[in-house]
Amino acid sequence: MKQQRIFPGLILIGFGLYFYLQQANIVLFQHFFTWPTLLIIVGIAFLGQGYRGRENEAILPGTILVGFGLHFHVVNKLEIWPDHMGTFILIIALGFLLRYQKTRNGLFHGILFLGLSIILLFSDKAAGWLGLIEGSVGSAWEFWPIFIIAIGVYLLFIRKK
Repeated sequence: MKQQRIFPGLILIGFGLYFYLQQANIVLFQHFFTWPTLLIIVGIAFLGQGYRGRENEAILPGTILVGFGLHFHVVNKLEIWPDHMGTFILIIALGFLLRYQKTRNGLFHGILFLGLSIILLFSDKAAGWLGLIEGSVGSAWEFWPIFIIAIGVYLLFIRKK
C-alpha cells in the first residue's frame, strides 16, 4: 500500500524549518533563505516519497528538484562548478539512472541524457579536437542539434513497442 503521508509530512517539516530559521534570523543560514532552498525541500519530499513510500516514479522529479536547487546554490560559490546547460541535463540523467535502479525502466533515457550532457559539457574541448581533424567533420559538428531532434522524432512517432 502506498503511503500518502510521507510527501506532505516532509513538505510541512521542511517549510516549517525554513520559515522558523528565517524568523530566528540566524546569520549562519542567511544564504539559504532563497528559492533554490525551497526547490531542495520539495525535492527531498519527492525523494522521501519515492524511497520510503515505495513510489519509485517520484525519484525522477525529486532528483531533478534537489539537483537544480543545489546547482543554483553552488554555481556562484564554487569556481569548479560548471554554469552550463549541460549541468541541467546531467542532473536529469542522474534522475533517470536513479529511477532505473529501482524500477528497471528508463536506462535508455538516462544514458541518452548522460551522453548529451557529456557532449555539452565538453563541447569546447571537442571542438578543439575536431579542429585537429578539420574538413567535413568540423562542419558536421554544427548540425548536432538536428541529430538530437531526429532522435526525439524517432522516439515520439516512429518507434513502437
